[in-house]
Amino acid sequence: MSSSTIMQAALVHFARDGYEGASLKNIADDCGIKKPSIYAHFASKEDLFLQLLKTVFQRQEEKIQQYFTDNKARPLEELLKGFLMHRQREYHEDQETKFFLRMSFFPPNSLYDEVMGMVYPFLDQQEENLAVLLAKGCPVQGDIIQNPQQAALAFITLMDGIDVEILYGGEERSTRRLEQVWPVYWSGVTKER
Repeated sequence: MSSSTIMQAALVHFARDGYEGASLKNIADDCGIKKPSIYAHFASKEDLFLQLLKTVFQRQEEKIQQYFTDNKARPLEELLKGFLMHRQREYHEDQETKFFLRMSFFPPNSLYDEVMGMVYPFLDQQEENLAVLLAKGCPVQGDIIQNPQQAALAFITLMDGIDVEILYGGEERSTRRLEQVWPVYWSGVTKER
C-alpha cells in the first residue's frame, strides 16, 4: 500500500465529510488495510490531512496555469469569465477541487493556522499572476484594463463570492450570480472606448 493510495482515499473522505468527520478507519477500509497501517506512512490524521492539502494546493495551481495556457488565444473577457465557469464545473466533477474549496473556506479549527498558511500565499500568487495577465491585455484589443493590479484583486474577490455561492447555493445559484455580476465587473475594470 502506497502513501498516494491512502491520500487518494482520504481525499474522498475529507472532501465529503470534512476533517472532523473523516475517519481513519473508513479511509483504511477503502484501501483494504487496517487503520494502524496508515501510521506506516503518516504520523497522524493531521499529518495525512496536511500532506494531502499541500499536494492538492500544488495540483490546483498547476490546473489553473494549465487552464490559462490552454485558453490563451481566447479574448480576455471570455478567458476570465470562462475560468469562473470552469471552476464551477470542476467543483461538481472533481474531488480535489471540492476538497480545495471546502478547506479554503472551512478549515478545521484545530488546523486553521496551517491551512491559512497555504491559502493566503496561494491567493497572493494567483493575484500576482492575474495582474501580469491583465497588464498584457488582449491579443485583439490590446491594453484594455484600466488598473491591472486593482482588476486582479477585484477578480479574486469576485471569485471568492462565486466560490461561496458554489459551496452554499449550488451550481444554479452560482451561475445566476455570475451572470448578473460579470457585466458589472467587466465594465468596471476595462477602459472606455
